[in-house]
Amino acid sequence: MASTIQPATDIDTTTVDFHFDVMCPWAYQTSLWMRDVRDQLGLTVNWRFFSLEEVNRREGKKHPWERSWSYGWSMMQIGAILRRTSMADLDAWYAAAGRALHIDGHKPHEPDVARHLLEQLDLDPGAVDEAMSDQTTHDEIKAEHQRVIDAGGFGVPTLFFGDHALFGPVLLDPPTGDAAVRLWRAVTAWVEFPHLYELQKPKVAADHELIAETFRPYLEARDWVSINRGKVVDFDTVAD
Repeated sequence: MASTIQPATDIDTTTVDFHFDVMCPWAYQTSLWMRDVRDQLGLTVNWRFFSLEEVNRREGKKHPWERSWSYGWSMMQIGAILRRTSMADLDAWYAAAGRALHIDGHKPHEPDVARHLLEQLDLDPGAVDEAMSDQTTHDEIKAEHQRVIDAGGFGVPTLFFGDHALFGPVLLDPPTGDAAVRLWRAVTAWVEFPHLYELQKPKVAADHELIAETFRPYLEARDWVSINRGKVVDFDTVAD
């Protein structure tokens, strides 16, 4: 019997909500591609939050917002404060904090390092203390995190085109230039097909070795344990 489902051709793909957690090395790689495509095509990218600490929280552990400082969550709190001034400030913060963690092997999840990065961006380092004392930042992150959960999501990067959510693309070596745009065309083509759920390339041993080498700075700088559970990486913080 032929399907009566019609392709969704009226979804705006010139604006995308990109949900991320600074902790996630995969989301960081995809964000590099996203910025390249944005700059080439003049897209609007809205940076939104999602907490790997919360989605993978073990029973009996504190929620990230119940800790005085909570790695990815606290970095997003800083981002929430900066976004109230402009999306560009959050964009710059995510780019700098992501590079510090995933490329340079530094620790932007430490308050003093976060302040130093803000100073380098000509942003107010006081945003760290402001974020920690402003309880409404928790509400912003919770709401954006829940948006992904309600859409059936489980991790990042998650992209939203209106109400249509896609997980990925999951990239190790983000393309640039014409190749980046070709991938964008392929990704946005998925939006046309509401029941196209998954396409996955299996990883062989050489892939895992390359992933480990690429993520080495992150693996050495992190202060949390991550456990690969199939599609989901479990980020378990050291402190309660």
